[in-house]
Amino acid sequence: MTTKENEMPGHTRPVSDERDGLMAFLEQRRYLLKLTGYGLTPEQLRATPSASELSVGGVIKHCAYTEAGWIDTVLRRPMSYPGKHDWDQHFDLDEGETLEDILAFTDRVAAETARAVAELDLDHQVPIDKSVPWNPQEYDHWTLRWVLLHLIEEIAHHTGHADIIRQSVDGATAYTLMAAAEGWPANGFVTPWKPGVPAS
Repeated sequence: MTTKENEMPGHTRPVSDERDGLMAFLEQRRYLLKLTGYGLTPEQLRATPSASELSVGGVIKHCAYTEAGWIDTVLRRPMSYPGKHDWDQHFDLDEGETLEDILAFTDRVAAETARAVAELDLDHQVPIDKSVPWNPQEYDHWTLRWVLLHLIEEIAHHTGHADIIRQSVDGATAYTLMAAAEGWPANGFVTPWKPGVPAS
């Protein structure tokens, strides 16, 4: 992952309005999640070194599929990525699947989300699937605004998982990875991550 062209600091940029704010925070959450895979070998991408059965690669992939599913629901269309990838299988990497593959998929989904959000009002109604036990039964619809807030929540939640898994793999943490990916010089706050160098 190289980020010089899309450089994004640790905090979300200033925002101009509600729609811009929702999209900016969603983009920032995705970026921080993608950073958890920075510099991993194929074996490390699949590693499950923590108490969880999850891998960094699996968490990134799951979040992209989850976002795609929500946008399909927003647009009331069939699943864009049907097949064997049921919700409980999103965490599994296919044989030969690489970090580049997963990040490219994440970027495709992000572009689809941006197109949908640009074309719809934030009050656009999104039907609630009442067959799912954790969805409220007393309401008939979400809004696009709610869906974007939920995606921010979902990706932030799973970024915490990925952070712990990544730190269990090689000791790297969010800001050391960000510093390495963006080419920050060493400073009094953070030392950029380097492969094979124990985190300090």
